[in-house]
Amino acid sequence: MSTHTFRIALAQINPTVGDLSGNVQKVAEYLEKAKGLCADLLVFPELVITGYPPEDLLLKPSFIEDNLKALESLIPSSRGITALVGYVDKKDDIYNAAALLHDGDLVASYHKNYLPNYGVFDENRYFQAGNRSLVFALEGVRVGVSICEDIWQPTGVLPAQVLQGNAEVAVNMSASPFYAGKREGRVRMLSTRARDNTVALAYVNMVGGQDELVFDGSSLVFDADGSLLAQGAAFVEDLVVADLNVSGVFRTRLLDPRRRHEKRLGVPHQDQVTVVSLPPLRDAPQRGARTPFAPSPRGSTLSETEEIFHALVLGIRDYFRKNRFKKAVIGLSGGVDSSLTAVLASEALGAENVVGVFMPSQYSSEQSRRDALALAENLGIAFQTIPITDIYSSYLSTLEPLFTGRAQDVTEENLQARIRGNLLMALSNKFGWLVITTGNKSELSVGYCTLYGDTAGGLAALKDVPKTTVYELAHYVNHTKGKEVIPRSVLEKPPSAELRPDQKDTDSLPPYPELDPILKAYVEEDQSLEEIVLLGIPGEQVKRIISMVDRSEYKRRQGPPGIKITPKAFGRDRRLPITNRYGPL
Repeated sequence: MSTHTFRIALAQINPTVGDLSGNVQKVAEYLEKAKGLCADLLVFPELVITGYPPEDLLLKPSFIEDNLKALESLIPSSRGITALVGYVDKKDDIYNAAALLHDGDLVASYHKNYLPNYGVFDENRYFQAGNRSLVFALEGVRVGVSICEDIWQPTGVLPAQVLQGNAEVAVNMSASPFYAGKREGRVRMLSTRARDNTVALAYVNMVGGQDELVFDGSSLVFDADGSLLAQGAAFVEDLVVADLNVSGVFRTRLLDPRRRHEKRLGVPHQDQVTVVSLPPLRDAPQRGARTPFAPSPRGSTLSETEEIFHALVLGIRDYFRKNRFKKAVIGLSGGVDSSLTAVLASEALGAENVVGVFMPSQYSSEQSRRDALALAENLGIAFQTIPITDIYSSYLSTLEPLFTGRAQDVTEENLQARIRGNLLMALSNKFGWLVITTGNKSELSVGYCTLYGDTAGGLAALKDVPKTTVYELAHYVNHTKGKEVIPRSVLEKPPSAELRPDQKDTDSLPPYPELDPILKAYVEEDQSLEEIVLLGIPGEQVKRIISMVDRSEYKRRQGPPGIKITPKAFGRDRRLPITNRYGPL
């Protein structure tokens, strides 16, 4: 049993996939910070050396070897501290692993036991699962190690570490992607694990954007009764420090006879717990003289709308930064989607790095021009106008011999969208600007978009944002800025693609407050037509929307990546065949 306070530090950092040397440098910097705070243990996120998820880089033997060399180069930096660092271990196979570094030595490694293979996760494709648990004794405190999915399992790793390894502190190294509302469930689960196992629990989560994924950080430390002691900031790097009263864990366990009963019965993995005793540091800091670190649950108090806004900003910023793009170009239509996209890009990249382009046709209203210009002026971004009327007329003239005798239809509408897409891509090629598309999840769900037109670009910022949420975010922007950054007329006028006279979205779709619940039920919750009808929605309308969703899979497959903010996003989460006869088609 420990007789002193155990100081734990959680390095909530933003690595870049494949940047092994840069990630190692960042880890080394945080090792020095933790030493300066006299931390007993510093914990890093899952696979921090490689970045997460490395995907098919893991199928390259050279990548595995370079990751091991990167870890080797880091080991001397652990002199004077104990640390857990995520990396890829190589034995008979490869493992999602945690390296236990102590005082300049690699003492042991832990291999992740539970490999998630659902949603955005595909770890069974790459890794072998570990079959042992690790507990190490440090300064009289026993610490159990787990990686991400391990802690989500109520039985297995953690109970074995506590009952067989006598762990008083449990640490979990995670790379847990964000979606709106996930944090509350995560807090409840971790609090329950701490309380049920009577163990102080520290959870460190990665932060940053990686392609479609955003990691929110929000690292957590709980006392053995499940109460929250400290919390990391959301969507930014942070070093979370907490002093744990580990002696209280032993006192609490003395009063709980259930543990003795469970220990007699045995638990899964009971014979597979490795206990490692660490020697004292050669240059041990003067822990008795260190200033107590007051617990501070100072982390996220963000509303769901605020979380989504910050996630989108971080996702855009890191997509540009990590892929070495500096400037964004956005087609401004005067509508709410392009307006919100411009706000997000300006927040992420700085107004000086965003260019808005208004491309009017004969169907574009004067109000749309005024709204697009007002938005650009409010944000302070560059604004260009490129009329497409003459180009569109040239297209029609060229196609007239083939189209003679046929009435105008969606073909002529799509030509306008594709002209605009070509112009934006020309600017992208000439100036090195990345095109951010502006379509939202509601439109992409039902195919209310033009392939090679408004779907052409490098990043789809609103790809996973339903239209009703777009409006919520727009109102949030104006409220937080204390002024109408997005003009009121943008929020009040009926949505329109303005590709034909007097066009409204409701000509083709139900109003978005009616459409989005159908899409959530079908796309995110996998409810059937019959189940959705039970929600009180007319069957013919549900059938029509489902058919539109299913028919549009080929469009979504060819679109740019977009930032995940819902429990089930198109692409990494929802993977349906293009050729598919199942459903009401």
